[in-house]
Amino acid sequence: MLPVEYRDLTPDDIPAGLRLCRIAGWNQLAADWDLFLRLSPSGCRAAVRDGQVVATVTTVNYENRFAWVGMVLVDPEVRGHGVGTQLLKEAMNVLQGIPAIRLDATPQGRPVYQRLGFVDEYELSRMQLAEASAYGNQPNSVQTSHSGFDKSSEISLHPMQPSDLGAVVDADRRVFGADRGEILRWALEQSPEYAWMATGPSGLEGYCLGRHGFNFDQIGPVHSQAEFVSQQLVMACLSSARPGARMILDPLHHSPAWLDWLQRAGFVHQRPFTRMVLGENRYPGSPGEMWTMFGPEFG
Repeated sequence: MLPVEYRDLTPDDIPAGLRLCRIAGWNQLAADWDLFLRLSPSGCRAAVRDGQVVATVTTVNYENRFAWVGMVLVDPEVRGHGVGTQLLKEAMNVLQGIPAIRLDATPQGRPVYQRLGFVDEYELSRMQLAEASAYGNQPNSVQTSHSGFDKSSEISLHPMQPSDLGAVVDADRRVFGADRGEILRWALEQSPEYAWMATGPSGLEGYCLGRHGFNFDQIGPVHSQAEFVSQQLVMACLSSARPGARMILDPLHHSPAWLDWLQRAGFVHQRPFTRMVLGENRYPGSPGEMWTMFGPEFG
């Protein structure tokens, strides 16, 4: 095999990143790669062989509380030669000094991360709205559960506006564990139809956003203290989806009832993930209030 060089990923490499996404069947668009590079202009790395980008990794530093590793893509032609592992080491070197490094691992990637010292946090998965489901056209066809929330009748849902973002970012910092306001603002601008808020007597009760992708539109994050509120937020997203859109979301597994409701709403399991961490995880957020994540590349 020709020698492989490692260097920073640049905006000129976005087409190469998209090529690797299409080979892998991943969902990202050019706008996603642009966001990675804006968030971390010197923290994304590429492996290059004979002038061509053959592997990538991205990093996002969340307030020096923890960092996220994503977009570990390796061209099939160079797999099995340690390129992916070396890129992970490059990312860890970039993130040196940050107390915790986190990521969402596929079953295939998990042993690699374990060898590097990562340990499991909790389980989640990718779920897809079944092609035959009519739920997207009949948003009232699945009942929501009021269990654990005795003021459900006082909840109001409305589309998120730019003026709402300050309150959402504050709430998200507590639930997620760090500020990711720039990412949430980007999601609102890119896909406003999936940005919803739930309010009640005590103010903000929950919120969700989403984004467009090459294969699917994705709902998430969905955050609230009550499962019923998260159900309502997902229903709002499905009701506002463009006709024919293929939908996915990435739920956490802390509530069997939540997964059961998603299945009754027409979602089927696609593949599992394991959230993993390396280092001192002092800011885990509040996983019990996370119902779906933003995506494995962002957390």
